[in-house]
Amino acid sequence: MSTMGALSGISVVFDLDGTLVDSEPNYYEAGRRTLAEYGVLDFTWADHEAYVGISTRETVADWKRRYGLPATVEELLAVKNRHYLGIARTSARAYPEMRKFVALLADEAVPMAVASGSSPEAIGTILARTGLDALLRTVVSADEVAQGKPAPDVFLEAARRLEAEPAHCVVLEDAAPGAAAAHAAGMRCIAIPYVADQADAPEFATAGLLLRGGQEEFTAQAAYDWLVRTARAS
Repeated sequence: MSTMGALSGISVVFDLDGTLVDSEPNYYEAGRRTLAEYGVLDFTWADHEAYVGISTRETVADWKRRYGLPATVEELLAVKNRHYLGIARTSARAYPEMRKFVALLADEAVPMAVASGSSPEAIGTILARTGLDALLRTVVSADEVAQGKPAPDVFLEAARRLEAEPAHCVVLEDAAPGAAAAHAAGMRCIAIPYVADQADAPEFATAGLLLRGGQEEFTAQAAYDWLVRTARAS
């Protein structure tokens, strides 16, 4: 039983991939297919894990340097997004407890936004596919700001659109660059590490709530209760 107004003054900003939706396997597959088109045939899941939390644009720019690809960053971005959208349209899946958490917050009219390193089209496709677009209407892509995570730009832009003070925002993040971005933005963070062995990363040490077990440890009720305590303390 929630108490009305228990969360007044709090705004919540969600990372998308690996936080709201289990999309990293889709991003890996899109990356593998993209690199294969340019003759790079040995891109592994371990290689992909190094890019978790980094914007798509910055990821493909690094591939261009690392693999000496002849294509422009724009072309690589377009190819990867094409592969990704094809996969996401059929297989994007929201984490059940995250879906519950979004619904709990919506019931109390808590302002919410999505701030992601993905392209606007990819974010829109995933939110529509999972039905989360009905509750999460404020969306910021790293393509719309100067720098992706770990810079705070996407989170600060989300706060601006929500007309919220950064200090009154709580970010949910699965990746170290995102936790660093939340800290740099002056926001509190609930961290749910996607890559288990990154739980000890120094970036996660700044989180207000660190769920070392990742999504398996996350429950909507526990996150909600933590938010209520945070709201009372502030």
